[in-house]
Amino acid sequence: MSSPTLAIIDSGGANIASLQFALARLGVAGRLTSDPDIILSASHVILPGVGAAADSMARLEKAGLVELIPGLHQPFLGICLGLQLLFEASEEENAKCLGVFSGTARLFAPSPERAVPHMGWNRIARTRDSDLLNGIPDSAFFYFVHSYAVDVTDDTLAVCEYGKPFTAIAERANFAAAQFHPERSGKSGAQLLKNFLAR
Repeated sequence: MSSPTLAIIDSGGANIASLQFALARLGVAGRLTSDPDIILSASHVILPGVGAAADSMARLEKAGLVELIPGLHQPFLGICLGLQLLFEASEEENAKCLGVFSGTARLFAPSPERAVPHMGWNRIARTRDSDLLNGIPDSAFFYFVHSYAVDVTDDTLAVCEYGKPFTAIAERANFAAAQFHPERSGKSGAQLLKNFLAR
């Protein structure tokens, strides 16, 4: 099997270095880009993100990627904000998003027991089988940092609980997305990235 050519979409988020280090440990050099031609020709595409939904969507719009991304056919992975951008909308500044998945990212309701943002290690529970989860034990822990989340939908592959169940992983056709940070989630996160790159 030939080595994947990986495009990492530059949506303005931080934390790109830790993702690139995690990919390098798997023997893959991801290219950070907003060039539509490079993205179209890549074998795999990742949309990471840390920050505000509206700002990231504005950057994608400026780069001509809002119409391009939903039509991609290669394996695609959204990470953290990248998951939320693949849904229809976010309550954060009422941002209209990419609409690959149906649903809206909504702000967690803070409470004395649960700070917002949701930050730290939490376990996930799969709702169905997928090669994306090969070699990952059910109830594995992953690292989360987010204030907005999407309810459980028909596209939910795994759920997490923080006051209520929410989508930890979504998947439909060639599109998958993780609300957590696989690049900061130890052995299970590395396995998820490895599974994605094997698609």
